[in-house]
Amino acid sequence: MFPFLSVRDNLWMGAYLRRDKDGVAADLEKVYNYFPVLRERRDQPAGLLSGGQQQMLAISRALMSRPKVLLLDEPSLGLSPLLVKEIFAIVRRLNKEEGVSILLVEQNAKVALETADYGYVLEVGRVVMHDTSEALMNSNEIRESYLGVHAEDSRGRGRRERARATS
Repeated sequence: MFPFLSVRDNLWMGAYLRRDKDGVAADLEKVYNYFPVLRERRDQPAGLLSGGQQQMLAISRALMSRPKVLLLDEPSLGLSPLLVKEIFAIVRRLNKEEGVSILLVEQNAKVALETADYGYVLEVGRVVMHDTSEALMNSNEIRESYLGVHAEDSRGRGRRERARATS
């Protein structure tokens, strides 16, 4: 992000290689529709945006280049849970509506797996597991190590309750 440039100028910087002025204008409207706050703040210096708004601007600026693949590195970092939810809802929409493939690097395993189709789990720079996101979400190892759900939480309680009922 260029903090001293306006939000609008930051977005135009994302399209600096493009020569289709009408297409750029249409894409500018599209990102404003995905992130209405950017339209409201289009004349404001980007450095005055909140952290979540800066993240929205960074994603939007990247979209202005019409990428086939969008790399998002820790888009939830430092954001409130509400903003994380909002940004990831839009990431899902971008993938479905715009057909943009997204390579997501994210430590928030729950939101990453809820968003992705396929996941890779890295530990100390090595891939230790990979599968569909659904399979990873259902893996006891992932649930315990990354999602904070212990096997006893989901199964043990039921067994203890049944044991009490029969005693």
